[in-house]
Amino acid sequence: MTTKSIAFSEDLKALAEMAKWLSHPARLAILLHLAKTKTCISGDIAQELPLSRTTVSQHLQELKKAGLVKGEIEGLTVCYCLDSNRIAQVSAALGGFLANILTEDTPDCYDCPPGAC
Repeated sequence: MTTKSIAFSEDLKALAEMAKWLSHPARLAILLHLAKTKTCISGDIAQELPLSRTTVSQHLQELKKAGLVKGEIEGLTVCYCLDSNRIAQVSAALGGFLANILTEDTPDCYDCPPGAC
């Protein structure tokens, strides 16, 4: 069985995957919290956010798989922090994509009928 995803370039598929990593508000809240603390966190992040431990754990695992968050196991605790190099890569890729589709001469609305947009 073939999928329609083969019709898309590897670059577009990679960008879509990056957008998926950032597509949940809990993940964004975790990233913001880690950025705000400016240090590795070995305590319970769920105590700082309106999320359950299970939810935080699940989203941290996704962020870690994406490479946006690093985690080192030290005994019974895990120390989480941002991977600033990976975040810079994702930022450049997504920002570059958006900059390429939005140029100075891009109209707000193309040939839509008046009042349609």
